[in-house]
Amino acid sequence: MKLCVALDLPSEKENLELVQKIKEHDVWLKVGLRAFIRDGYAFLAQLKAINPNFKIFLDLKLHDIPNTMADAAQEIAQFGVDMFNVHASAGKVAMREVMQRLQGCEKQPIVLAVTALTSFDETNFQAVYNQDIASKATQFAKDAFESGIHGVVCSAFESKAIKENTSQEFITLCPGIRPFGEESGDQKRVANVALAQQELVDFIVVGRPIYQSVEPSKTVKAILENI
Repeated sequence: MKLCVALDLPSEKENLELVQKIKEHDVWLKVGLRAFIRDGYAFLAQLKAINPNFKIFLDLKLHDIPNTMADAAQEIAQFGVDMFNVHASAGKVAMREVMQRLQGCEKQPIVLAVTALTSFDETNFQAVYNQDIASKATQFAKDAFESGIHGVVCSAFESKAIKENTSQEFITLCPGIRPFGEESGDQKRVANVALAQQELVDFIVVGRPIYQSVEPSKTVKAILENI
């Protein structure tokens, strides 16, 4: 299991200060939509300058018509990021087109498909998808697997079932991890490290418990020791 630190602070300066504090650790860094829109490609370069060994997950959740998604994926690959994601609800045609386009890239990043956002509870998910979370997340994962996608973004509660319906090698990345029982905030389906391990999660994403910590480096160290 690998730790991915979410860089969700309000400013580039704050995110870079956080990364400086944890630069000695072997972690992935998640750059989300807010940070990327605000700070752009230059921010990715700054992260690598702090520690070239950092792996970067660009969390933009592409969802558009197939050709536009493939165009965007090709551009993302040029950034040299290690992983990015798309929405599984864009459909198999779009996911296949993304993967086909990336075949010609010099460095092919890991591509994940978002199943059910961890901000959904059952009621709100049913209102959108007319199906329960577990069933639909598994179906989205099967669609992604059959489309050549490397793995999915899901909650820890769906990880094991997804692997059982696809492959044990199919990657699961799980946001909403509260390693020490912290408040869930805007996440509805949260889990701790022990549950994530039981559910065979490959990547855990942790944000607030790290960047709200008085000593982020010690918090990261404690999480890494747990996993």
